[in-house]
Amino acid sequence: MTKIQLLDSETIDKIAAGEVVERPASVVKELVENAVDAGATAVTVEIKEGGISFIRVTDNGEGIASDQVQDAFLRHATSKIKEAVDLNHIQSLGFRGEALSSIAAVAQVEMMTRRKEELMGVHYCIEGGKEISFSEAGVPEGTTILVKNLFFHTPARRKFLKTPATEGGYIADLCERLALSKPAVAFRFIANGQVKFHTSGNGDMKEIIYRIFGRDFLKNLVPVEASTEGFSISGYLGKPVLNRSNRNFENCFVNGRYVKSALLYKAVEEGYRPYLMQHKFPFVVLHLSFDSELVDVNVHPTKMDIRLTDSIRFMEFLSHTVGQALKEKELIPDMEQLETIKNTTPVPQPVERSHVPEPFEEKRMEEYRVRESMQYGEEERKELFFTPQETRLEGLDSVSSGSQAEEQEKATKAVVNRSEKLSGIHTQMNLFEDRILREENRCRFEILGQAFDTYWILRYEDKLLFVDQHSAHEKVKYERLMAEYQKGEILSQNLQPPMIFHLTQKEEAALEEYRSHFEKLGFVWEDFGSHSIAMRAMPVELYGKNEKTFFEEILDELVENGCKGTPEVILEKIISMSCKAAVKGNQAMDRREMQALVEQMLTLENPYHCPHGRPTMISMSKQDLEKKFKRIV
Repeated sequence: MTKIQLLDSETIDKIAAGEVVERPASVVKELVENAVDAGATAVTVEIKEGGISFIRVTDNGEGIASDQVQDAFLRHATSKIKEAVDLNHIQSLGFRGEALSSIAAVAQVEMMTRRKEELMGVHYCIEGGKEISFSEAGVPEGTTILVKNLFFHTPARRKFLKTPATEGGYIADLCERLALSKPAVAFRFIANGQVKFHTSGNGDMKEIIYRIFGRDFLKNLVPVEASTEGFSISGYLGKPVLNRSNRNFENCFVNGRYVKSALLYKAVEEGYRPYLMQHKFPFVVLHLSFDSELVDVNVHPTKMDIRLTDSIRFMEFLSHTVGQALKEKELIPDMEQLETIKNTTPVPQPVERSHVPEPFEEKRMEEYRVRESMQYGEEERKELFFTPQETRLEGLDSVSSGSQAEEQEKATKAVVNRSEKLSGIHTQMNLFEDRILREENRCRFEILGQAFDTYWILRYEDKLLFVDQHSAHEKVKYERLMAEYQKGEILSQNLQPPMIFHLTQKEEAALEEYRSHFEKLGFVWEDFGSHSIAMRAMPVELYGKNEKTFFEEILDELVENGCKGTPEVILEKIISMSCKAAVKGNQAMDRREMQALVEQMLTLENPYHCPHGRPTMISMSKQDLEKKFKRIV
């Protein structure tokens, strides 16, 4: 029998490091989270060769006391918690006390740190978990950590890393999300000597979105803010035109921590469901704040997953908040937007490398914040107006004169004025973005005709609207069917003779379990013996449209994907019913029929998308048309 023995501390550290340090991005994540927890207002991340050979994280936080530096590299050494009960009230990003020891176990690490009240700092080196040197050094306030040659003495781990370009991409993606998680912290990311992106740390989330994703994303944001007992939501939703084929653009932060949670994704996507096609996912940046007692972040060493105490109530609140925010906005996609955004990747704004200060340079850092805020303000105004010179802010031209202190004061005042004026500008824009698809606007629409027996052309003031008649009719019928379903008022059509269905035991069980939902849909049947039923009536909307096949499809899906409560498949089948009954493309319609359908669309809550998420219409402004004909250059 093999003897049981205790592992030595070096082996234990390497095993623990395997959970915390998966790749270079894991190192960056842990170090940046420590910097933020230390009160840093500026953090610089620099890497070479994808972080495999070199990572440097510099911050202007409070630093580590010289007599505690060595203790910081011990396993489970932390300043974030003191006892187990503190795990129920975690406010910091880190708390396990595993990061530095795990990193030091698999890499060559140098730390330079100094607290504000200390005259001298510390230069500390540790490799593979073994201390190399400890000495006093003159270093700036804050902490700088260098991590070299990751997995240098564990080649089996190192060979599983991907190419430097791929590993660098993981780090870039992580740094962008860290910047989005902490708008009040200035982040700078440098890869192989090039500044890839930076943020000013002025607390403006829109400025960070602009820096990372570009101006096209900035134009298509819907602000959202709501709260209820125990949790609150704030941030921005992308309009449906900003959809993607994966969840990479769903950015959710819980109490300032970036998380990947299937629970949160599902709630967000449920709010977007009427607006997006299947297998399309939205762009969101959402900050979710929970009472610490309601959320558990101690799920996995990476701290990327969470558990919620009242998850059902929160999911309903989140999906309702998202859906309500989208419902209140005009969502007719513009042709120019579709051409610009479709199949494009975000274009970060260019970085002026020579003027980006180090985190510990306080004076330059403040000047940098002011300059970046002013630059972002100028860019934002250029996006909003045709003539930026008409909206110049007072004080910007005067910054170049006078002493440095006077310049700083004037520039700061200019930024304050800019913020106040831009706040007023955005308020006006919200007023201008009033929904045009309302009953009150019925008389303002002019039907110009039908193209290709499929698309209608409408005029509304200085816009042309192109309407897909099938999608529009489908949405009208869908919302009417949903309303009748909720009220239990869907009409049935008697079948003569009845349809006979032979069922398996699973089908019988599913049919009985969901009987009440079928009855609300308008299905009526009775037992016919020998595992068979006689269908006596079906929904009027389904009658004459291959109803036998339709009912069998419902049974197949219920047997394979049954669920509790109101099954999703029932609602999906209502969608199919509306689709089967809607007018098709390549079908001529007269002006009276089009007018009736337009008036019905004006009464809908969401007339912009069909039940499958396709747009019912797109728009083209007179100005866009004149650009196409070069009347406007």
